[in-house]
Amino acid sequence: MHPLVRLAKRAIEEYVKHGRVIEPPPPEEMTPEMKQEAGVFVSIKKNGQLRGCMGTFLPLCRNVAEEVIRNAITAATEDPRFPPITEDELDELEISVDVLSPPEPVSDLSQLDPKKYGVIVESGWRRGLLLPDLEGVDTVQQQLAIAMAKAGISPGEPVKIYRFTVNRYK
Repeated sequence: MHPLVRLAKRAIEEYVKHGRVIEPPPPEEMTPEMKQEAGVFVSIKKNGQLRGCMGTFLPLCRNVAEEVIRNAITAATEDPRFPPITEDELDELEISVDVLSPPEPVSDLSQLDPKKYGVIVESGWRRGLLLPDLEGVDTVQQQLAIAMAKAGISPGEPVKIYRFTVNRYK
């Protein structure tokens, strides 16, 4: 298990069992990935099905370690699609951590590839994000439609599109 995933797992377990937010490792124990600043998504699956996913596309914390702790807890307890994770589920969870590259604007749909790039769609204050390489998302059109639906953006509305890559840790 990658150290970022181990950190996310520990953060979820400590919060669900005891209501406590763990501290990040001391700098001398951090991996290089933990020290950088980046957006991070934490995805939680149970029996192969999504159970929670939350994150930030731009960094809100001082480093990835803090971002992982924050987003692991919100994925476990605040994803509006699911009830909070309970202590009896902890042994059944599969956790992955995606560290995002900075988003870059897309001027043409040919610059997108749902297996390689995640997307952010934006219309006014509404913004939707979809991670790359998701099961069942095989076309750019599917990827954009899902991201727009997540943001409450209707088909045909003008949108700004950004792409990003991820380093996915399991």
